[in-house]
Amino acid sequence: MWRTLQYLMTFCVIFKCASGLYFHIAETERKCFIEEIPDETKVIVNYKVELYDPRSHGYMPSGPGIGMHVEVRDPDDKVILSRMYSAEGKVTFISHTPGEHVICLYSNSTAWFSGGQLRVHLDMQVGEHAIDYANVAQKEKLSELQLRIKQLLDQVVQITKEQSYQRYREERFRQTSESTNRRVLWWSITQTVILVIMGAWQMRHLKSFFEAKKLV
Repeated sequence: MWRTLQYLMTFCVIFKCASGLYFHIAETERKCFIEEIPDETKVIVNYKVELYDPRSHGYMPSGPGIGMHVEVRDPDDKVILSRMYSAEGKVTFISHTPGEHVICLYSNSTAWFSGGQLRVHLDMQVGEHAIDYANVAQKEKLSELQLRIKQLLDQVVQITKEQSYQRYREERFRQTSESTNRRVLWWSITQTVILVIMGAWQMRHLKSFFEAKKLV
């Protein structure tokens, strides 16, 4: 029993540590993350900004003047979200094109923290993980069984989207491979034609040289 509890506690600690990340950012620095997202998928980005304290050599909660500008671009490099947020908040958007989405964060005016370093805690939730089922159950007055069924249905929908995205990636990869093979083939043909033309020109030049020297 005690060993089982130890395993459960270890699993919870590992899961808690792996659920989010943090990074350091300077006043003029821009941090971007690439996330592969299927189409029509909800994404929630939770973040929290902390300011470096040189006296304690640690990080403390940032003041009200510090904010983060968040920009999201789709695989076609179109901006689908660009907005200034506070030092702690939640960013929500829905993807409309499958592929790599670029999420960039950078701080606002440098006058607020005079060149200090920031630590940004980031937690990204995609698909059914971005749904607050407790709130859904309260709004729709669902029983525990109904809520579980809804969760399973959402998981099935998300798996279907992931499979469609994988097929989309395979199709793109196949098109890229075929295009590369065609270019390599035409490049080989072009090289062969150039070599034949150069060989014929050299033979003609040598023939003219020998005839001029009356060696032939």
